[in-house]
Amino acid sequence: MKSFELYEPYYTTRCIDGKLYVFSQGYLRENKEKVDRRYKEDNHTKELNLKDIKYIKNNISDSQTLIAEVDLNQISNIKLTSYLIDISNAYVSKNNIYLLNEAYRNQLKITSLFTWKGVIGFFESLVNYIEDYDEYEEKTQIYKFKIDQKKGVSLTNTTIIEGTTINQYSLDEKDGNLRIALETDDGTKIAILDKNLKLLGETDEVAEGENMYASRFIGDKAYLVTYLNTDPLFVVDLSDVKNPKVLGELKIPGYSTYLHPYDDNHIIGIGMDSEEEINRDSNGNVISSWARITGMKMCLFDVSDITNPKEIAKTKIGDSRTASAILTNPKALLFSKEKELLAIPVNNYEEDIDIQSSTSNEDEIDDYVSYNKNYISEGYFVYNINLKDGFTLKGTITHEKNNTKDNYYYYRTKLLRGLYIENNLYTISEEYIKVNELKDLKEVSSLNIHKKGEDKNEK
Repeated sequence: MKSFELYEPYYTTRCIDGKLYVFSQGYLRENKEKVDRRYKEDNHTKELNLKDIKYIKNNISDSQTLIAEVDLNQISNIKLTSYLIDISNAYVSKNNIYLLNEAYRNQLKITSLFTWKGVIGFFESLVNYIEDYDEYEEKTQIYKFKIDQKKGVSLTNTTIIEGTTINQYSLDEKDGNLRIALETDDGTKIAILDKNLKLLGETDEVAEGENMYASRFIGDKAYLVTYLNTDPLFVVDLSDVKNPKVLGELKIPGYSTYLHPYDDNHIIGIGMDSEEEINRDSNGNVISSWARITGMKMCLFDVSDITNPKEIAKTKIGDSRTASAILTNPKALLFSKEKELLAIPVNNYEEDIDIQSSTSNEDEIDDYVSYNKNYISEGYFVYNINLKDGFTLKGTITHEKNNTKDNYYYYRTKLLRGLYIENNLYTISEEYIKVNELKDLKEVSSLNIHKKGEDKNEK
């Protein structure tokens, strides 16, 4: 049994070859005029050694990023290191960790962290820096860490690149090179960096004035989704690392926020559907245009011809009141090509979700996540998926807990997730664990887990 507690907010976790890497990130705090270096291990309070607090030359931040390493094969003391950096995105390959600081500031040189005053000297330097600070730049600083199973994690390279990413799927490592999808003031592009984070090549910017909503790297191809009133899907050839090129484009209504590989030549897009609205003057000239969200959608794209991507199947889900955790969290997707299975949680609200096409991707995601109106239903939508028939809805699994409120019935069944074991589908929510047969979704059993003794009708 092993436990540890870091006094900074949890950021993300990865497990590589039996080693667990936990990342937490937060503002530096003072304790008795010194940097607070406390953490807990096996319920004992410890202090991070000063030599394990890393200051990166010419880089200043009022935040620290903690990296905890735990060997799951022979659990002993954790290895904990603090880096004085901000992070807003993370990507981990088998051999390397990439931490990103977006909206990067112009950096100023500071005195050593360890002055004659001790760690408190850092705070004085920080005050001087803030007084001189002018504005953010649309750049991203990349920190590359090597994963060594014996020696642990160590910083190897840093670089600064124009543009910002949207999530971990904006990055990918292949043959030691980092490929990264970036949104800039001039559009969206892909850059390829070598093992030392030196630029090898990059595409031209595409879709100026549009936001990047999704990106995915699969082999020597990359896929980009941008959006304003329509959803351009761009296909990028990365086979020549010094000369990557955008070779294909497909425009369809709506947009995808997540792209998932179906096989080498097909990808699944999940997002929102929309209709373009056009405002014309008395002479029929277009004055303005915008998009109105009409529901969720899932698409299947054929990208076997890199120059001519095609949408070969599509299904629409619900209406403008419909949302899903899959829009912001890819872990909500359950997919198996072999079993022809695709399943996602879906919920509807009593009132429309007011999302405009001009809303930024980040703000739109926040709206879905923090949406506080009562939802009237939530269920787990289970589909058959194949290249011949596209998407076929098999059925919906609901975890009902009916409550009367203003003459509405609604369900308290958030955090719906699913997995399959052999030929059974398991779904989990705040209320229940249910088991259904995969072939026809016939219920096998259920267990109420919300409150002990609350429901005596379990099977």
